[in-house]
Amino acid sequence: MKTQSNLTTINLFLLVALSFLTACSINYDNVSFDDTKKITTVSAIEGGDQVKINDLTKAIISLDPETIDPIEAAWVAREGVLYPKYLANQYRLMWPPNYQNVLVNTGRREKGLCYQWARDMTSHIGTKNYKTLTLQRAVANQGGNYEHNVLTVAAKGKGVDDAIILDPWRHASLLYWVKTKDDPNYQWVKYYPRKYYVNDKKQKVYISNKNNPANATN
Repeated sequence: MKTQSNLTTINLFLLVALSFLTACSINYDNVSFDDTKKITTVSAIEGGDQVKINDLTKAIISLDPETIDPIEAAWVAREGVLYPKYLANQYRLMWPPNYQNVLVNTGRREKGLCYQWARDMTSHIGTKNYKTLTLQRAVANQGGNYEHNVLTVAAKGKGVDDAIILDPWRHASLLYWVKTKDDPNYQWVKYYPRKYYVNDKKQKVYISNKNNPANATN
C-alpha cells in the first residue's frame, strides 16, 4: 500500500512530466510599458480584453456604487488586464503556470511565482494614491504547499473580505478576477510578510510577523 507521501511524490512527478509535454511559450508582441506615464501601452486593445476591462470596471464599482470613482475603477481594471501581459514578456512566461514555477525553482527563469506576480502587480497598480479604492495583497494557505498570493481591490477603507482578487498567475497572464468570498479554490486573508530563519537542516522556518511587517523578508 502506497503512503500519502509516496502518492504526493508520484502526483508531482506526473504533473511535471505532463507540463514538459504540453508547455508552450507566451509572448505578446503589441504590449509595452510607458515608464514616464506609468501605464501599459498596446497598439490596440483586443475585443476580449476590452470586454474583460468593462466587466471588471463594473464589478469594482458595484462594491460600493455610491463612493467608488468610475475613473479609478476603470484604471485599475485596465491595468489589471493589460499589465500582466507586459509582465509575461518580462518573465519569459511559459504555460501552464506550474511549469513556470518549475523553471523558476530550478533557476531557469527569474520570475513567475504567484507571490512575484502579486508583488509586481502591487508595485504598479497598488501604490497609487486612490481616493475611493483600497488595494492590498491577500494570501491563501500561507506557509503551506498550496500558498497563493494576489492583489485585491476594495472600496476605500474596506478589507480583503469585501474585495475582488486580481490574479494573473492562475491563467498564465490572462487575468482571473472574482470576489474573495466567491473564489471556489481559495480562502483569502490579508497578507502580512513573514520573517524566517534557517534551521540546522538548512530549511526556512517562517515566523509570524503581523506586528512589524516592514522588517519582514518575504
